[in-house]
Amino acid sequence: MTRVRSTPIRTCVGCRQTSDKRTLVRIVRTPEGDVHLDSSGKANGRGAYVCVERDCFDASLAKGRLNAALRVNLKEDDVDRLRREFDTLRAAAPGSQQGR
Repeated sequence: MTRVRSTPIRTCVGCRQTSDKRTLVRIVRTPEGDVHLDSSGKANGRGAYVCVERDCFDASLAKGRLNAALRVNLKEDDVDRLRREFDTLRAAAPGSQQGR
């Protein structure tokens, strides 16, 4: 008998809405302490999920939820780099969620 797998559900740290893991963007803090977008969704480290919407990404930064979820204090240059990576990801896959 074939076993049916359940779809992983995650919560956006910006808007607190739950959604399918594949429709969200994962941001990861690696064991070395670097923070970056995880387009594969499988990078080693502590992760936090954000909707593909820019408003959710900005809310997660403004309210400090991303810092809390990743247990890190992001510096301004890290925030600017993450914003550029996020915008690049959204521009690369406007019709599909994260290009997966």
